[in-house]
Amino acid sequence: MLLARTIRSTTFKLALICIGIFGALVLALFGYVYWSTVSYVRDLSDHAIAGELATLQRAYGKGGRSGLVAAIDQHLAEQRLPGGIYLLADPSFAPLAGNLEAWPSGVEGNDDSAELTAQEWSPDAHGPVLRAISETLPDGAYLLVGTAVQGLDQFVRRIALALTLTLFLIFVLAAVASVAVTRRTVGRIAGIAATSSAIMHSGLGQRIPLRGTRDEWDGLARNLNSMLDRIEELMSEMKQFTDNVAHDLRTPLTRMRGRLETAARRCRDGNCDQTLIADTLADLEGVLGMFSSLLRISQIEASDRTAPFDAVDLTEIARQVVELFDAAAEERGGVLELVAGERVLVAGDRDLLFDALANLVDNAIKHGRKRGRVTVEVAERDGGAVVSVADQGPGIPFDECERVFKRFYRLERSRRTPGNGLGLSLVAAVARLHGARIDLLNNAPGLKFQLCFPPLLPYVTADPAAAESVSGLSAQNPA
Repeated sequence: MLLARTIRSTTFKLALICIGIFGALVLALFGYVYWSTVSYVRDLSDHAIAGELATLQRAYGKGGRSGLVAAIDQHLAEQRLPGGIYLLADPSFAPLAGNLEAWPSGVEGNDDSAELTAQEWSPDAHGPVLRAISETLPDGAYLLVGTAVQGLDQFVRRIALALTLTLFLIFVLAAVASVAVTRRTVGRIAGIAATSSAIMHSGLGQRIPLRGTRDEWDGLARNLNSMLDRIEELMSEMKQFTDNVAHDLRTPLTRMRGRLETAARRCRDGNCDQTLIADTLADLEGVLGMFSSLLRISQIEASDRTAPFDAVDLTEIARQVVELFDAAAEERGGVLELVAGERVLVAGDRDLLFDALANLVDNAIKHGRKRGRVTVEVAERDGGAVVSVADQGPGIPFDECERVFKRFYRLERSRRTPGNGLGLSLVAAVARLHGARIDLLNNAPGLKFQLCFPPLLPYVTADPAAAESVSGLSAQNPA
């Protein structure tokens, strides 16, 4: 089964194509080496033969046939041409002088150059190759001058043998390597496919196994496992979100149903009916407010509103929020104060920043200590802006810091207080949109929410879409 998948795989087909291309390149390389070497040897031999032939032609021009015979004998005695072959034959090709016993069968006698094998010019069948040039003299005689090229035929045979063995080894090794690599690739893909099938049938608990090779397959498996972790986390958040919505909607809907059932069983009473209608409208207002908050958070997270951002004054926004919630703080016997100096500018949406800061102040008043102090502080730091809201309440456990920004998430001790757990989710969405970082700090006692905004200049001159890449959440030992 695995072998069949290996043969059908695209990786194997690509490997075969690469083998073919590589084999063709090796063949071309060996062909070039063979052609260039043989051509070089032949050119050297032909050049030496042409020079020797020119010398003998001059001897023939001076002394005729007898002078040519004497020149041939002298050249043979002096070995002017290494491995030289000389033959002077009459018009019937009968030998007259030289060291070749008969006119070679492969040379017709015309003015031409030829390359003869050992069988064509020598009694020794295993002799060297002969490179020769023949010429017809004015008196009808034939002159042949050549040289035995030692080792040329052996070189040609060895080149051919080396080429054959090399191509064979290349194809064998490449075939083995391609099968091994393809089977490894197919095996890893099969592992990923098996894990995917198991996830589809049994849930998101399965993960792709790692082999510890630290290669690209392990990297892919780690990324896919991280994606599965994220999907599982999102599914868990969705389940929790659904449970929280059901929990928060059940109470007001149950109250409204109870009131309507009571009203249906009793006689009409103007005062009672008016109270029932008012209470029911209040519950409906709470439900609609919950859905409005959800829609607002979704719109903030889904849209890119950084393009129309203007420079806004955080100090002025904080002052307006403090004025709005000052009466609510006094009702609980506490103090709401603002610590701010001159204008602190950031690039952003004024309404969204106002809503985010208002939610932080509202939470600090509701969940802080009664008759405690809530401090809103605006300052510049490292070229950016920082706005913080600190209370003197019980704080948030460290392991709950990241969860409080999820929709509908509420601490157990906050279940009995008014609210729906969407305020901090809206704050987190606004912070991400503005490229701000949220820090949860220990106020000793109490909790301090801190929004750290980047400098104004990058928002004005850079691509606004890059703002989200610097956003994040961090918790630093909250009480």
